[in-house]
Parts: sequence; structure tokens; C-alpha cells
Amino acid sequence: MSAHRARRREIFLYLTTTGRRSGQPREIEIWFTRLAGRYYLIAEHGERAQWVRNLRAEPRVRLRLGRRGRPRAARARVVDATRDAALAAAVRRRSETKYGWGAGLVVELAPGRPRRRVLR
Repeated sequence: MSAHRARRREIFLYLTTTGRRSGQPREIEIWFTRLAGRYYLIAEHGERAQWVRNLRAEPRVRLRLGRRGRPRAARARVVDATRDAALAAAVRRRSETKYGWGAGLVVELAPGRPRRRVLR
């Protein structure tokens, strides 16, 4: 089976955030969709979700597709449903198609090495 087909079959993404109080890694298993090279998650409990609070405090996260996937660095952001209404709607539709559910706060994960701040 090709790597592309294997990725399409993955049901869960494993997201590791940094605990905003403890500083410890926190991993969750969550449904996801993919669009334009980025991964999208939907937080059913919105801003109350602990993982959303964690990534708001520290947007550098790690993701892994499936249980055996290779961990990858990513940068997370909460999608502003007002400013990015078309994106939020597209992600919700994709989630509804894949899982039969798509209500909640949309979070985007952009894979790649996080940029380091340059101190001058």
C-alpha cells in the first residue's frame, strides 16, 4: 500500500501540546481532516478544551498520524470563524463528510519546523 493511501485511511491524529501550567507534554487522540497540506481539528468544547488552552499558550506542537506515524513539528492556530469563514466552513464540511460530525472550534496545524525568534 502506498504511503499516500495509508495517510488517507488514518482516522486519528495524535496531538501533543505543552501543558500551560505543568510544562509537560500532553497527548490527545482526535479526528482530523486535511486541506491544502495542513491538518484541521475541531474542538467540540471550543475554548474550554484543555488542549485548545494549551496551544493558545504555546502554539508549537507535535502531531502524529495514526498510532505508528512519525512525530512531526507543527504550529497550531485557532481559525477565526469570522475572518476565515470560508476556511472554517470548508473544514466543517470535510469533517462532516469523513466522520458525520463537524460542530465546534476549528484549529489549524501547519506542519514544519517552527521558526525561531531572532533576538537583536
